[in-house]
Amino acid sequence: MDKELNPRIEEAKEGKRTLYFADAAHFVCGALLGYVWSIARIFIPTMSGRQRYNVLGAINAITHDLCCVINETYINSLSVCDLLTQIANYRKDDTPITIVMDNAKYQRCDHVIQFANSLNIELLFLPSYSPNLNLIERYWKWLRKDCLSSVYYETFDKFKEAIVLSLLRTINHSNKTELQSLLNLKFQLYDNALYDRA
Repeated sequence: MDKELNPRIEEAKEGKRTLYFADAAHFVCGALLGYVWSIARIFIPTMSGRQRYNVLGAINAITHDLCCVINETYINSLSVCDLLTQIANYRKDDTPITIVMDNAKYQRCDHVIQFANSLNIELLFLPSYSPNLNLIERYWKWLRKDCLSSVYYETFDKFKEAIVLSLLRTINHSNKTELQSLLNLKFQLYDNALYDRA
């Protein structure tokens, strides 16, 4: 990845490339527990059911602008193409666009690759099992903590509203300071390490 991702990051820093990191988050309506310490047993209310709110997002590595496609069913290749169209519509000049994605089948299929080529967008696929290289994974973790951790929502509509409000805070940059250090372009790399089994 050093030969593929790092040069594109440097070009993005210099304004020679627009670089996005994309992935989906699937928010299941229910209790997301934070850290609780208590002597007495505490019962946390939660909703029943498995309603999901899916957000396919792409975050700009430099400006932290966010594009997203949201639904309550499932994310597929058509959702990815909708996201690519949004990103292409934000293009202001001839600066090349690269989108870093993982290896989900609905992202790496021929339909998405051909559609990206037609929009003149480069897709860069990460190695398997490497969420540490996808910047948007940090964002999804922050969003869960920001609006879902240790909070009870009585209805699915209130649950969705909380997620949308957090997304809007990012889109409007009202949480820019909060996300600035979290979304830096330093990535933890894991080499083949030898472990002592003593």
